[in-house]
Amino acid sequence: MIQIVKAQSKKQFLDFVTFPNILYKNNSFYVPAIIKEELSAIMKKENPVYNNADASFFLAIKDDKIVGRIAAIVNWIEINEQKKSKVRFGWFDVVDDITITKKLIDTVIEFGKAHGLQNIEGPVGFSNMDKAGLLTKGFEELNTMITWYNVPYYKEHLLQLGFDEAATWVEFKIKIPTEIRPKVIKVAKIIKERYKLQIVKFKKNREILPHVNRMFELLNKTYSNLQTFVPIQQYQIEHYKKKYLPFVNPDYITCVSNEKGEIIAFSIIMPSFSKALQKAKGKMFPFGFFHILKAQYINDTAAFYLIGVDPEYQSKGVTALIFKEMNEVFLRNGITKVETNPELIENKAIQALWKDYEHIQHKERQTFKKII
Repeated sequence: MIQIVKAQSKKQFLDFVTFPNILYKNNSFYVPAIIKEELSAIMKKENPVYNNADASFFLAIKDDKIVGRIAAIVNWIEINEQKKSKVRFGWFDVVDDITITKKLIDTVIEFGKAHGLQNIEGPVGFSNMDKAGLLTKGFEELNTMITWYNVPYYKEHLLQLGFDEAATWVEFKIKIPTEIRPKVIKVAKIIKERYKLQIVKFKKNREILPHVNRMFELLNKTYSNLQTFVPIQQYQIEHYKKKYLPFVNPDYITCVSNEKGEIIAFSIIMPSFSKALQKAKGKMFPFGFFHILKAQYINDTAAFYLIGVDPEYQSKGVTALIFKEMNEVFLRNGITKVETNPELIENKAIQALWKDYEHIQHKERQTFKKII
């Protein structure tokens, strides 16, 4: 008999966030999340996203053993302001048993109907800053710190349950040249002089803080027209400052300002933490912190995390400036390859950034939807 239990106790929430570690214990491509960070993301008292969201977290139990998990989420900004009558599901992991998957999905559907909603879509988190998408290609690649990992049968289960494909994200692996191409240097110089732009760099994390709000403002402007976008709220910005700033190497952040000193573009790259997180096994202490700290400064791989460009400058070649600076960062730090984080497949402007570099699409992920 399969039992669906709503997580309410401290132990149940801990079981919820650690279930994938058990499920993928022997999978060499799975990268565990930091347990403390996962708990912080789903606990109402710790994540300010609950100012505009509701969620419940469920465990599937069979023969006294946890065999699946799922989150049911309502984002009220999406519903009330964007008029999308949608219940989200996320944090979805399950053993290869369609009966268990159906029980988990039916639980989310009941949650959605109780809130008067008409559609279900996932896997996604609370907002655009959370993990999203079921892995559908690249099962033999390490996931990054901001993506979920899963094996192929997840998609098969959802299709059998009547879901249709919704959004698609693609990810690329980029080879970094050993020297900056003359063309990149020339174009960057022309753009910089033509629009009177300046490069803004940072030596310490605290120097970044005064610019964070502007970066998120640019994110909202850059991605507002994409199908899955929900505007990022100020309370979320404060939360993400605390969550991600400790992982940032300031040398990997590049900002571009105009002649008024206003930030009009930025990029955030992080050294890859995938192998470090595997060694940490979900725990920062006693040794996990050491592995992550080491990865910040000794690494040959980086992850392209975020890029934002003011719409006024998006067709003016500003990204040439950013790429020149990034190339210099990579050469300084011994980075030979970069992995992009998920980009919506229709976001051709972002994908065009890699056209002058040797690259391959190595992963794909999707969300799935149906009427309830």
